[in-house]
Order: sequence, then C-alpha cells, then structure tokens
Amino acid sequence: MCALLRPPALSRFVSVRFKSAAASQSLATKRGRDLRNPSSPDFLTFEDPQAFKAKSFWELVRALGVFRLCSFPALVNHCGKLMSITRTVLGKRCFCMIVRPSVYAQFVAGETEGEIAESMQKMSSLGLHPMLAVPIEEDLGESTGAVNNVSIDFAFDHGTLYIYSERRYEDNLTAMLACVHMSHSKGWSKNPMMQLKITALVSPELCAKLTSLLKTEQYDLNLLVRAMDGEEVVFPALNASENTHLLLGLQRLNKIGEASVGKVRVLVDAEYTYMNPALSLVTTAMMKKFNQRSAWIWNTYQCYLKESRNLLLEAIQTSVDQSFCLGVKLVRGAYMDKERKLAEKEGRTDPIHESWERTNDSYNGCLGIMLNLISEKPDRYMIIVATHNEESVRRAVTRMEELGLHGDGSSVCFGQLLGMCDHVSLTLAQHGFSVYKSVPYGSVDDTLPYLVRRAQENRTVLQGIRKERDLLRRELRRRLKEKIAGARQEKPQKSV
Repeated sequence: MCALLRPPALSRFVSVRFKSAAASQSLATKRGRDLRNPSSPDFLTFEDPQAFKAKSFWELVRALGVFRLCSFPALVNHCGKLMSITRTVLGKRCFCMIVRPSVYAQFVAGETEGEIAESMQKMSSLGLHPMLAVPIEEDLGESTGAVNNVSIDFAFDHGTLYIYSERRYEDNLTAMLACVHMSHSKGWSKNPMMQLKITALVSPELCAKLTSLLKTEQYDLNLLVRAMDGEEVVFPALNASENTHLLLGLQRLNKIGEASVGKVRVLVDAEYTYMNPALSLVTTAMMKKFNQRSAWIWNTYQCYLKESRNLLLEAIQTSVDQSFCLGVKLVRGAYMDKERKLAEKEGRTDPIHESWERTNDSYNGCLGIMLNLISEKPDRYMIIVATHNEESVRRAVTRMEELGLHGDGSSVCFGQLLGMCDHVSLTLAQHGFSVYKSVPYGSVDDTLPYLVRRAQENRTVLQGIRKERDLLRRELRRRLKEKIAGARQEKPQKSV
C-alpha cells in the first residue's frame, strides 16, 4: 500500500510528542489540578454503583444473570453449539421466547425500527451515543457455495473454486445504506457514527489474496479511487472474475462513502491479519476520496499486534502525503486465540504481543501519539478510545486534561460494547465525556451468529467483568433495602 516510514518522517512525528508534552506541562501549570472539577480523572475510579441508577430493576437482574453465565469459559467457548441444540430441542418459537428477553435484550438494540428507537431514546437519556452495527460479516469459507437465482462469478485459485455472489453483497449494501440513513435521520446523536465490515461487501477470499499480493505488488490509491468512481481499471495479478468482483466491491463502498460524508462517520473494523492489509488499502482509498475536509471514514488499529505502532505511524504519514484527515478507532484486538493458532500452524512468528503488559504499552503509546497530534491539529485528526480497560480510560482523560482537549466528542470520544462495561460508559457520560456504545440490531436469527462470534472473541473480557457484577449487586442491594425500609415506614401509617 505504501512504504514504511522513512527515518526523517518518523522523527517528525515522534518530535510532536515532545513538543506537545512541553506545551501540556505549561498548560497544566497555568490551570492547576482542580480536584473539585467533576471531570477530573481523580473522580474516575469507576467504583460507584450509582452509575446504574438510571437502569430498571429488571435490567440489573438481567445483566447479572447474563454476566454470570458469561463467566463460565465452557459456556462461552461452546455457546454456538449449545444454542443450536437448544433451538432444535425447543423449536424456534420457544427458543426466541427465552433468548429475546435475556441475552438478545442485553446486547442488541432490537429488530423493528420502533424497538431500536426505544433503545436509542433510553441510551440518550443516559447521556450515551449509539454507534450502529449491521451484524453482517464473512470469514474465509463463508462466502462460497451454491447460490440460487443470483448473479455469480467464478474464480479458481490454487485449485479452489470461489463463487462470488454479487446479489448477496448488493443486499448487504442495502442494509448498510439503511444503517447510514437511520444513524443520521433520527437525531439520536449530534455526531453520528456507525461500524462497517468490509467483508460484508467484498469477498474475504479476495481480501486474503490481495493481502498476499501486497507483499510484491503495488496498488496505487489513485487507481482504487478511479475504480470507486466507476472506471473499468485492471488490477495487477487478479484474474477477470476477481477484478470484476473487486470493482463492484469498491463501487459498493463508494456508495457508502457518498451516503455518509457530511452526515455519519463510518468506522471500518479491522479483522484478521491475513486480510487486514487489503482492508486497510481499501479504507485508505476511501479516506483519500472522502476525508478531504473532515474524517468521515475511519480505520481501526489493533494494539495487540506487534506492528500496530508502525501501522499507525504509516497511516499518519500517508494522511499527510495524500492530504486527507485521519480518523482512528483504537482497540486492543479480539482475535488473539485464532491468530496465534494460525501462526503456529503455518510456522510464522506470532503477530501478537507476548504479554498483556506489552499490549497495554502498545495501546497507551498509540493513544499518546494520537492525542498529541489532535492537540496540534484537532481539525485533521480524530480518535475513539475503544476500550473496556479502566486504566487506559483514566490515562486518556488525564492526558486530555493536560493537553486542554475537550471531552465533548469533537475530536476525542470513548467507546464500549452495548450491554458491557456500563460502569465505565455511564461514569464517563456523567462527567461530560462523549461515549458511544457499539449497537448491533436485527432479528434473533441475524444477530445471534454475530453475538456468538463477539462472545468467543471477547471471552477474556467477559470472564473479567467481576467488578461490574459486584457493582450491579451493590446497586440491587441498595434498591432492595430502600424498598424494605419504605415498606416498613408505610405499615405504621396504615395502622394509624
């Protein structure tokens, strides 16, 4: 896609950190650290169960029950099979009657527009913003197979037949465009965001092949932009069917960009390392076209990868060279187990950091780079601090305070998954920070495979939510005590 940063460019961006650090020290000296300021990080201990005060009694009970189930590794690891067996035994109707008020209601906004609107209004009342996510994605082997009554293309690669079902991808595009419309037309957020999986619009097999080709081939960003505009370009090392599918995929992504620019910020998700370079290439081309004045297309950087810092610096350099604004979704990453197993199977070096501490250092280092850049050019750079890690949140808030950055979401915001880490999300929102919740929506059939995959990818997070469970229990006890005390006070009055 583009070469690694040259030493002069690298030193230029590293120097920003020292300039910003010096400036922030002066700023902190002038402002002082007012502990009475409710947005001071000293108050962000995330220990107050009152963060859940706006939740209903049933919502507290449901969350406790779901989190308790998620604390068992065996259940999370085999939840897909268990749900399939349960559905077969009980039948679809009984299965949905059990799932909808429990797991589904905890992590999904709803199916109909009315249900989604009700969930979003509740979220707005809590001071949170929705980041809608269409639960559509594909991995290798999931986009092939017999297709009836659709336009299909065939491609052979190393003896494997791939079938590109354009109708399915066009249907996915319709769903994505509906998400863009719903995100900005309902007024749920003054700065709407949504998530996008490129593998919902371009075959993962082709993305994996492009990733391999990028090791030896050069794909010019201008060529991809021309393809987005409908020009019949020919890409290096692709056969006719693959070339056609890529052209159609880029045109689908172009429609997303045209519909969202000026209205909704589209956060493109990172996926597996065997397709990420291709995803980043396409996303960068979208940035080049649509991010001239503001960051409407964002890319995701997974800090559990050893190369994450270099990838971020490379993206910063490219944004300067190509004169576009850069939006960054910063995550730790969720595919650790699969990435390590695949690297071991293929005899490659493990792409994941050796320890949790190194991943934290990577995340906090990338966070520092972005915050420093934002303090210098807030109109050119934006970030969503997408993490459930309390220490990283505190670090971000502290650094924002030092740099004089606002927490209103103009350049920096925070993000967590719907139904999880609410003690962090709600506390941040109550202190005036802009917080987004990743919100999947759709039917039980559409969302359960998505939820199963998210649960298995985030099993370490799910098993580490003991603190949130404790806070939920404390809030439940407080309410029960209040009810009991209130009932005791009413009894003497009735007797009189």
